[in-house]
Amino acid sequence: MSFHHSSAAVTLPAGVAEAPRRRNEWRVVPLLLPYLWEYRYRVATALVFLIIAKLANVGVPLVLKNVVDALDPKTAMLAMPLALLAAYGILRFSTTLFAELRDMVFVRVTQRAIRRVALTVFRHLHALSLRFHLERQTGGVSRDIERGTRGISTLMSYMLFSILPVILEFVLVAAVLITRFDWRFPVVTFTAVGLYSGFTIWITEWRTQIRRRANELDSKANSRAIDSLLNYETVKYFNNEDFEARRYDDNLRNYEGAAVQTEASLGLLNIGQSLIIASAVTALMLLASQGVLNQSLTIGDLVLVNALLIQLYIPLNHLGMVYREIKQSLIDMDRMFRLLEENREVADRPDARDISSGPTAVRFDHVNFCYDPKRQILFDVSFDIPVGSKVAVVGHSGSGKSTLARLLYRFYDVTGGALRINGSDIRDIRQESLRAAIGIVPQDTVLFNDTIRYNIHYGRPDADEDEVVEAARAAHIHEFIESLPDKYEARVGERGLKLSGGEKQRVAIARAILKNPGILIFDEATSALDSETEQAIQAELDRIARGHTTLVIAHRLSTIMDADQIIVLDAGRIVERGTHRELLEMDGAYAQMWALQQQEQQLAVRVPA
Repeated sequence: MSFHHSSAAVTLPAGVAEAPRRRNEWRVVPLLLPYLWEYRYRVATALVFLIIAKLANVGVPLVLKNVVDALDPKTAMLAMPLALLAAYGILRFSTTLFAELRDMVFVRVTQRAIRRVALTVFRHLHALSLRFHLERQTGGVSRDIERGTRGISTLMSYMLFSILPVILEFVLVAAVLITRFDWRFPVVTFTAVGLYSGFTIWITEWRTQIRRRANELDSKANSRAIDSLLNYETVKYFNNEDFEARRYDDNLRNYEGAAVQTEASLGLLNIGQSLIIASAVTALMLLASQGVLNQSLTIGDLVLVNALLIQLYIPLNHLGMVYREIKQSLIDMDRMFRLLEENREVADRPDARDISSGPTAVRFDHVNFCYDPKRQILFDVSFDIPVGSKVAVVGHSGSGKSTLARLLYRFYDVTGGALRINGSDIRDIRQESLRAAIGIVPQDTVLFNDTIRYNIHYGRPDADEDEVVEAARAAHIHEFIESLPDKYEARVGERGLKLSGGEKQRVAIARAILKNPGILIFDEATSALDSETEQAIQAELDRIARGHTTLVIAHRLSTIMDADQIIVLDAGRIVERGTHRELLEMDGAYAQMWALQQQEQQLAVRVPA
């Protein structure tokens, strides 16, 4: 079992929502038709190869009957029937040849469908709101996509090259039985196929519910595993390896029970299928044997009936597995396509436009916001960031400072008021254009598990090597990178864990510098740096902020003394605003924060670490 995980799965009560979901599972089939139509000539060629393969397959027992009859001294010549034997060999080879050619022609259709659908889901996930991504569990979403794309391959291959061939082969076998034998042979055959199909569908529908529950428990177990491994350090901090193992084992135990039930039900299905087929084969062989004894049939006819039934039995037995797999594929695809049904909480309006080029001004216009209707975060927040000016926002933890950056990026829409850029409501601006105009250095920098060059280059992928190095120099990280054995090719580890907090922050600063946007957001950008590095980088941040419209979310007040305006937030409300000097003269909340930080700094100087 691989370590992936999924969004929290809800086990539906028996008989409550299963029926609608079962009806809806087949809705994914029309979604695949455009991919088949795109490669319609390949599909048509594959179908031609399929028909030839099946005709050759049914032709084998017919030739075999003639070979047997030709070798029977009572009914025919004693010479070796070389032409018939050659035809037998050619038909045997043709069956495999055209089946393989069919698969070779069709493989691109399947793989292109997988690629297109996976890309569509991937793009949609990136288009969903931050709220969805905060609530989902990454591994399970990837597991859903993995299962869903595999389901596409299964469905397209089995529907066209298992279900259709079985139907075609059944029609051909039925034609032979009807034209060459009396009515009892086709009646027994049709009855057996009908019973077999009905039994298979009945049991498989029951197994589907068990399999769906096993899938959800599997995802839950993998969720626990990946979450625990991602928080490896926290587990170690609290010595909770055994606790995590017990929680993981609890999930595995539940999955074990569902998996055992799944396999037991599979055994019941196989036993029933075999009983039906064995009974039919026995009945037909009895009829054929009677015909040989009363000389209405030849030995070759007996061989023909046996060979035809074996050839029909093999795909019929396969049909049970195919139906199960198709049902499972539909479930897996349904789960993946349900991701596409997740509504975009933040979507572009049809008439949304791009930000006009040139200087940009930002205005928070009586903004109200809440993540949850029961708990409002911002209350009537209004302030301007004029073109090229620097506005800082300060306040205690939980006052709503970082929410301002999320709203400016439009990860969420305001619940009241408006947020404007150059006078336009950002809801009237295309998100791609909006975000291209903003650069951010976040408080918690998360890097891609790739090289340092890749992570800096991510700020502007079309930048050249010199620009990447220049951005690294501006962020005072170039010398550190050059000291590493692999220099810019050094890998940073998952989430950048191989770098210190300060090093990660400087990579993030370099990335923002490289992007060179019109609006800059520094979200406690130097919080992870020591005082000496902070002073050096702060000077650099001040330099790159010149000429940019800059929003600084700050914890250390010493970093925003030169701001054109300082906004003091408390519990989501603006309680003070002004320059550093004006706020100190007010002797209010800002002055108290300043005094407290000055005391902490003096104490740190007296008692060095």
